Amino acid sequence: MFRKLPADLTPTEDSPGLRVKAATKYSRSQGDYVCGGCGAEDHANGNNDVKALVDDYTANHGPAHRNGGRP
Repeated sequence: MFRKLPADLTPTEDSPGLRVKAATKYSRSQGDYVCGGCGAEDHANGNNDVKALVDDYTANHGPAHRNGGRP
């Protein structure tokens, strides 16, 4: 069965996760996350900041909570 995704994929408390949008000719890259394990959230603009956001999410939040990492 397929789950219908919301039109706006920005993570929320009810739908936690990570969203990354690539830069375009007219905008910088953007990233957002809401952690389903601890409720932390963050936002970043620009390639370097978005990379740091993804690294933080991966090491300390979403996947880390699922793999027995940080509470």
